[in-house]
Amino acid sequence: MMMNRRMSSRSVSLTSTFLLLAAGGAAACDNDDDYQDAGFYCADANGTVVDEDYCDDDDNNGSGVGALPFFIWYSSGYRSGYPVGYKLPPGGNKFAYNDTKARQSFGLPASGKIGNGTVKTSVVGKGGSARSSNKSSGG
Repeated sequence: MMMNRRMSSRSVSLTSTFLLLAAGGAAACDNDDDYQDAGFYCADANGTVVDEDYCDDDDNNGSGVGALPFFIWYSSGYRSGYPVGYKLPPGGNKFAYNDTKARQSFGLPASGKIGNGTVKTSVVGKGGSARSSNKSSGG
């Protein structure tokens, strides 16, 4: 009789543990952190904010000063208000200022100027095509 009781207790314990793990896994899948607000800035390859006109491909200014290409940097950690010359906080990603597919994947205009400090809602996780890039032309 003792053996049946132990097996029953063990069975109940394992079933309870499994249910708790399953519930935790389901909660992790429902996590809304995949979609957060993200801030966007025109910056050089080092992440230093530049005038947004350098990322305006409609005016053909985005080719850079000398050999410096410009990028649109984005991160859920970026907030509006960083001035020109400010080094963006670490952890951001970038794409070429004239990468139309990347722009559109974040709900940004396909071309033209994007104001520094633009914040888009629920974009992190949507921009699958937007990732760190060293490309400065094309799109």
